[in-house]
Amino acid sequence: MTRVEPSQVGRVGDGYRWGQLVIGVICMVMIANLQYGWTFFVPDIQKKFGFDRAAIQWAFTLFVLFETWLVPVEGWFVDKYGPRVVVLFGGVLCAIGWVINSYATTLNMFYLGQVIAGIGAGAVYGTCVGSALKWFPDKRGLAAGIIAAGFGAGSALTVAPIQWMIADHGFQAAFFNFGIGQGIIVVILALFLTSPKKEQLPQATTNANITQTRRNYTPGEVARQPIFWLMYFMFVIVGAGGLMITANLKPIAADIGVDKVPVTIMG
Repeated sequence: MTRVEPSQVGRVGDGYRWGQLVIGVICMVMIANLQYGWTFFVPDIQKKFGFDRAAIQWAFTLFVLFETWLVPVEGWFVDKYGPRVVVLFGGVLCAIGWVINSYATTLNMFYLGQVIAGIGAGAVYGTCVGSALKWFPDKRGLAAGIIAAGFGAGSALTVAPIQWMIADHGFQAAFFNFGIGQGIIVVILALFLTSPKKEQLPQATTNANITQTRRNYTPGEVARQPIFWLMYFMFVIVGAGGLMITANLKPIAADIGVDKVPVTIMG
């Protein structure tokens, strides 16, 4: 029997669209602790090598810069080559970055590892968010919220396992095992990602009172709008504050002597 691809049969069912969203969520879960889990490694890196904490945290700064600033470029690659290639590439880089961290003995090696991991995480993050919005033109807000929640959920789900592995086997083993494991899962899931064609989707939700639903703006037009730069500034200041806290939470807790205190939230 000849296999019929979704693009050959017109509009796809909601089950297929939700399947694409679920794949994106799982990929987001897999890359979340590259950003949020870094704080657990800092005290052990400092203890083992004696590096200055501020110097260590430059690795996290480089990670965030390469994770975010290259997303427009990665988005161009998605439009040209599709999400499968970009997410697969990102998963490989995420694994390589943390494997480098597991073998790093100098600050420059940690910086290199975080740069590579940042490029990979940005490729996965940007692609999954874009894919969710493309597959759900009729439910953009819901799709964006679910895919973003996956990123937050990933950090929550991996807090305890990472801490256990660091405590039992050391931070280098945690870098290696989580890097390889997460990278493999992302690479496998990438094989199932597809880009929607116009005839496969329902009509986008329209509202005469909302300018966004009446016309599409080009990137150049968006960049000329003051509201865009206001929103960009708001994202930067809020993101910077949050990232500074998450990157230093474990060292702060250790400094004030509460890092070993058990905490239970909702069971």
